[in-house]
Amino acid sequence: MEINELVERLGYIRTRANLSARKLSLLIGKTEGYIHNLEQARSFAPTFETLCDILRVCNVTFEEFFYPKIEDYRKDKELLDLLKTAPKEKRDIALAILKLSN
Repeated sequence: MEINELVERLGYIRTRANLSARKLSLLIGKTEGYIHNLEQARSFAPTFETLCDILRVCNVTFEEFFYPKIEDYRKDKELLDLLKTAPKEKRDIALAILKLSN
């Protein structure tokens, strides 16, 4: 994944969590300009621990953050979870419907 995409995703999850860059910086124990600098790609090199903190505060998993289309992750996961628990007949029907729509 390219740095610019990581930067975009960081902004996306921060905005979705309704946090300012300053607030997120402070919540993860960094200087108030830390997230702003990351989002401006001035120094996108957070440690693993810092990335974990950012994701935790924004209520995002690694799976979601690195999902090919992050904006689709929650709906895709919900659909998959429903399919996992559905009886075989309903899964077969859902699959047939999805195949018809493609």
